[in-house]
Amino acid sequence: MPDLREPIRIAAADLCDVVRGVRADQLAEPTPCESYDVRGLLNHLLYWGPALLAAARKSEVPARSCDEESAALATGDWAQRLVKQTEELADALGEPSALEGVTSMGAGDLPARMVGEMVLCEFVLHGWDLARATGGRLRRADETGPSAELVMRGMAEQGRSMRVFGEEVPVPASAPPLHRALGLSGRSPDWAA
Repeated sequence: MPDLREPIRIAAADLCDVVRGVRADQLAEPTPCESYDVRGLLNHLLYWGPALLAAARKSEVPARSCDEESAALATGDWAQRLVKQTEELADALGEPSALEGVTSMGAGDLPARMVGEMVLCEFVLHGWDLARATGGRLRRADETGPSAELVMRGMAEQGRSMRVFGEEVPVPASAPPLHRALGLSGRSPDWAA
């Protein structure tokens, strides 16, 4: 498997650019991620970021006071907080040992590399979701798409069995790697609100 550190760094920067462009009047807009509107997707990223960061640092996962559905994190200075959290997560996963050995997200051990794979997909797929919903753009998807597709090929079936991903959307083999990754995750690259 290829080194994920550089694709994660690039995907983080792309996600941060998209987040900075989200306007307050777009928070109720639908996204390609059917479970979430823009506010819900931002809430999802803010909710899971601390656990992913702890797993990347191989430290104790912070206790939560509520579940994701009850959390109201996309309020106030949410964009600043999400950008900071994303940059910290990319930096933590950029450490040479971050993707080696095992770690935990609070419910047992898992391969540290799996955390890196999850983060890459969170950044790329949810970055695309937000971009599509708000008129933004992932400027460097040609650099992160191949890694996202490769990771999705390895985790799509398990994600579907856990209901994290929808049924695969057929995408031509000639399509860009990002589009093939989107299809594997159950998203249509042609999605429009």
